[in-house]
Amino acid sequence: MLYSAACEYAIRAVTHIALRGDGGFVKLRQISEEEDIPSPFLASVLQRLVAAGLLESARGPTGGYALSAPPGEVSLHDIKAIVDGTAELEECAVGLGRCSDEVPCPLHDTWKPIREEIKRYLEETTLEQMAEALAAKHTNTP
Repeated sequence: MLYSAACEYAIRAVTHIALRGDGGFVKLRQISEEEDIPSPFLASVLQRLVAAGLLESARGPTGGYALSAPPGEVSLHDIKAIVDGTAELEECAVGLGRCSDEVPCPLHDTWKPIREEIKRYLEETTLEQMAEALAAKHTNTP
């Protein structure tokens, strides 16, 4: 698994916000309903993103959640780092304390390039790209 359910929800929610494209605030209820994410859990996840500075929040009739930076400047790695952390992208695949190129575990040579590719993908994939892909999917769905 690349990330937890909380991280998946965070990615879906911020992609939803980015898809709006106008930089405005999106209501929690709208995200919850349209993404089919339980509202209390989503609120908790979004508050973590607010606390980390990835999102802004505002109360009131025009409030909700908005990105703090342009979608092209926010990567999936940024979200994963906030919600799940990134330690497993550096750790041994079998959980050994000492695992390196010099002292490899049995899976090291196989896992290292996979781990590096996953990390590269997360670092290079932006919310802007996610929003564009989602918009294209909605356009091509019958």
